[in-house]
Amino acid sequence: MPGENLSRDEARERAALLSVEGYEVSLDLRSAVGGTDAGPRTFRSVTTIRFRSAEPGAATFADLIAPSVTAVSLNGRDLDPGAVFDGTRILLEDLAEDNELVVDAQCAYSRTGEGMHRFVDPEDGEVYLYTQYEPADSRRVFANFEQPDLKAPFRFEVRAPEGWVVWSNGVGELADGVWKFAETKPISTYITAFVAGPYHYVTDSYERVFEDGTRREIPLGAMCRKGLARHFDSDDVFLVTKQGLDFFHDNFDYPYPFGKYDQAFVPEYNLGAMENPGLVTFREEFIFRGRVTQASYERRANVILHEMAHMWFGDLVTMVWWDDLWLKESFADFMGTFSMVEATRFTNGWITFANNRKSWAYRADQLPSTHPITADIRDLEDAKLNFDGITYAKGASVLKQLVAYVGRDAFLEGARRYFKRHAYGNTQLGDLLSVLEETSGRDMATWSRSWLQTAGVNSLTPQVILSAEGRVTELAILQEAAESHPELRPHRVAVGLYRRSPDGAVERYARAEVDVEGPRTIVGELVGTEAPDLVLVNDDDLTYCKIRFDEGSLAALRDGLGDITDPLARALCWSALWNLTRDALMPARDFIDLVLRFAGRETDIGVLQMLHAWANSALTHYAAPGWRGEGGRLLAEGALRELRLTEPGSQHQLTWARFFAAVASGEADLQLLQGLLEGTAKIDGLEVDQELRWAFLEPLAAHGVADEGAIAAELARDDTASGKRHQVRCLAARPSAAVKAQAWASVVESDSLSNALVEATIAGFAQSSHRELTAPYASKYFEVIERVWGERSIQIGMDVVKGLFPSLQDSRETLEAADAWLAAHGAAAPALRRLVLEARDDLARVLRGQACDVGTVG
Repeated sequence: MPGENLSRDEARERAALLSVEGYEVSLDLRSAVGGTDAGPRTFRSVTTIRFRSAEPGAATFADLIAPSVTAVSLNGRDLDPGAVFDGTRILLEDLAEDNELVVDAQCAYSRTGEGMHRFVDPEDGEVYLYTQYEPADSRRVFANFEQPDLKAPFRFEVRAPEGWVVWSNGVGELADGVWKFAETKPISTYITAFVAGPYHYVTDSYERVFEDGTRREIPLGAMCRKGLARHFDSDDVFLVTKQGLDFFHDNFDYPYPFGKYDQAFVPEYNLGAMENPGLVTFREEFIFRGRVTQASYERRANVILHEMAHMWFGDLVTMVWWDDLWLKESFADFMGTFSMVEATRFTNGWITFANNRKSWAYRADQLPSTHPITADIRDLEDAKLNFDGITYAKGASVLKQLVAYVGRDAFLEGARRYFKRHAYGNTQLGDLLSVLEETSGRDMATWSRSWLQTAGVNSLTPQVILSAEGRVTELAILQEAAESHPELRPHRVAVGLYRRSPDGAVERYARAEVDVEGPRTIVGELVGTEAPDLVLVNDDDLTYCKIRFDEGSLAALRDGLGDITDPLARALCWSALWNLTRDALMPARDFIDLVLRFAGRETDIGVLQMLHAWANSALTHYAAPGWRGEGGRLLAEGALRELRLTEPGSQHQLTWARFFAAVASGEADLQLLQGLLEGTAKIDGLEVDQELRWAFLEPLAAHGVADEGAIAAELARDDTASGKRHQVRCLAARPSAAVKAQAWASVVESDSLSNALVEATIAGFAQSSHRELTAPYASKYFEVIERVWGERSIQIGMDVVKGLFPSLQDSRETLEAADAWLAAHGAAAPALRRLVLEARDDLARVLRGQACDVGTVG
């Protein structure tokens, strides 16, 4: 039998053959504590599956990834585990019409964040467990049919160490040493979940009275490690949760269907969060150990609401196969921002969406691996890689455009019908389009072909003709597409005209909405208006496109970008300018100059943080190598200037402090950072808390100012799980060939590090100031990646292949090495080839950007 990588064809064949009536799963997790870690640590997993076969006498397989299987029985007939279990699948032959499969296995605890993850807190030695399955890792915990369209109810029971609490999807009770959980509704295997250990747990409740007078109470819970309890602002988590439940009940007309609502913030988590019904899991970094800006709270609120939207889009109604992953992720991404803006204090969420989330989509949609929103997912490795900027952010952007196209009421009514029609079932694209056609009266097939079933991003550029009197005689929008994806799409856009007022502000004085069709569209409504200083196509961010500017508008932005009063318009302009830089149409030093001149006036803290990230990327990757030193000096000077000028104690001051640390490299800058750490220097209002101390220490380590002793002393101050991650990163950041060799070996040649420490080591290894030190690893990378991919879990394989690609060796030679590897490894795993191809494309883009920047000299 084929191995771990289930194909779509196999899943279709199995779904046609089987229907699953229910699971009973019993886990014994008492082995999580005590003993030693010599060899794989395992737990007992006993699973009973009752299922029907459409073809008595046929054969199929169950999924299980486990070190060993003790016993297998099918319909009371004992099977030889050695004969039927190959490490990933259990062969099931001679099926009856009604079947009962019992599997008794020893499953392994995980250190990679996949399956049953086991974490030992270095602060107090406590052990914490949680599960993470998507797309297909529940088979690491219990035997099952691991595909989303074989839904079933689950009954779980767990034996755990004394004093522990165990949570699962349903309500649990402890009786005679066993945690027994209420049977779930029919759900997919990948959204079942467990959390177990001595977690700090806080409770609340949500009440709702419906129009018919019925009352529903939803028990709420939130948990984290005991070591984080003092930082846990559960009140704010519960506030956003209640606001979200109000919003979705108001708009979906389908009560929350999964009983309780627990939210677990867990350590060493690979994702942002996971929508397990009744037990949502989040990365514990959403519990803030130090001072953060409002952008961090907004991000957390968005993720809470994104996962909540999944209770309907994804959990109640689930895609048949991963081809239609967008049916849940695009909707959750859109609804997360939609609900946040309408129901919480974060009313500027669409600015963050336009500036931050969509930049992820624009990058992904210009890679050679771009794909339609409705993707062609051949197997599970494809599925793992398609949790990307297309499926999430582009899909959400397109849904935002769809709301403008069909109207909010028709869109929400379509969602309501979709839930009621397909509750606890599985769907495909056509199921959603049919209800939207019903509610909107629009031809959704045509819209779908343009937006969901083709790849690529269009560019929209204004073309303005003025009369001698200075009025608009014609304003057109030119639409272009890349040669590789030539589709021109229908866009509903707003076009804004902006000019400078007598008091110096740049403000909009005219606006028109128009349907863009084809290569050139006239905006007749704006004929006769006074000449603009700036034309902003896609004003208000209604569609998904790259905004371009005519020459006059670009000149106006160079002169007065910071004078634009509307924060969304300003964010859209910044995003467009960054796209110009990435597309080698604006020199990187020009973008950096704009940041230096105007970022200090940016009021939206999320936008400011993105500008800092983009400026650092422009310097590291897109600036001409010969100008990097000068550019770094200018950025550090500008960051320090703004740090001293901003309001003491403000979130803007904190943001500029972090940016200053990120770009500091000169002797005086490093001395200031060291002084701030030691308390010999001070900036009014800046509180250097523990998280900021680590942010200051890393550049000191990277530039050889802080040695191993200084890093050890900092860990002694912060001997926690978070402190350990920071320490590992700082150790790997030191400028030494021996350090780099040790970091490389710990990630590439050993699997002893947990997922979180692999990530920290890679981050420390890849310092932009260490190009010479890491140069020898460029050739080594191409020698080892296929082996690493074959030996490690897919999550760790992805981390290594993406994180260690020699992007800082930004030369034609590295590009040729990548091309040579791709040419010589045509038979390598498609997912591995995709990661290398994407990194290669990023490098080619970087080299084009550097050539553009070089062209500014002279």
